[in-house]
Amino acid sequence: MRIVRKTGTLPMLHVTAVRALDNYRLWLCLDDGRQGEVDLSAELTGAVFYPLRDPHVFVRVAIDPVTRTIAWPNGADFAPEFLAKLLNKNAM
Repeated sequence: MRIVRKTGTLPMLHVTAVRALDNYRLWLCLDDGRQGEVDLSAELTGAVFYPLRDPHVFVRVAIDPVTRTIAWPNGADFAPEFLAKLLNKNAM
């Protein structure tokens, strides 16, 4: 019997810091060292994200200690991989 181990898997990304900016933008840092601003204005649609269009709600962003990504008190969150794509898009 041959045992094959899976190798080459990528580690999961996590958000290590976040700060709310104006106009539905965030500055964030990922645990792989990438950091910068992401614009979430086009992403705030649908039942869970629409409340974040209120600036007083948007600024309540925090890092969820379990998922280690950004989240809001109403349960809205974004995957770190999605945020990394936005960071890469802004870097171009």
